[in-house]
Amino acid sequence: MSGHLLIRAWVCCVFLLVAAPFSAMAQHGHELAADTCVLHAGPYKMLFASYLPDMYYERKFCQELPAVGNTVLVLDYVEQELRSLPVEVRIIKDTGSEDNLEAITIAHLPSKVYPTGSIDVKYNFDTPGKFVGLVSIGQSREHVARFSFSVGEQGIISHLSHNLMLIVPVFVGIAVAVFYVFRDRRKPSQVRV
Repeated sequence: MSGHLLIRAWVCCVFLLVAAPFSAMAQHGHELAADTCVLHAGPYKMLFASYLPDMYYERKFCQELPAVGNTVLVLDYVEQELRSLPVEVRIIKDTGSEDNLEAITIAHLPSKVYPTGSIDVKYNFDTPGKFVGLVSIGQSREHVARFSFSVGEQGIISHLSHNLMLIVPVFVGIAVAVFYVFRDRRKPSQVRV
């Protein structure tokens, strides 16, 4: 293998490493990424994760659960002070209006103190849709966190763009490598003519 071919192969590898959208790949699975799973309620923070233990027992999700079924939503306190404050959790259908909370509530944990610093909400989502979690903190609910999530609604565009971000750089790299390999093979025959 000639030195030029090795250099070109090295350039192709560097191109693939630089062009590959690693940050987009890391967020697509909705693993804990920069503030994606952090809820803010006044001065307090909670880490939010959701699980589908019957189907994806080794994965956790944030805002997009890929399927319906038994789900566990987990809220973990960041500050120790929260362990002595009452917290209420309500999961509602995302209808665009919260005027009648009782009518759109699908799961509700009344206000109480969670001294372990962790809250589990278990619910069997039987239909896909968009939902909102409301977390109220304090005796008079002075701090509220609101987070949206979807169940069983994986966006086609999201998957298509994810796959394109993976495939296009690899495909371009292979095309560049094939171009250089065939260009080098033609040179000796051009000399003979």
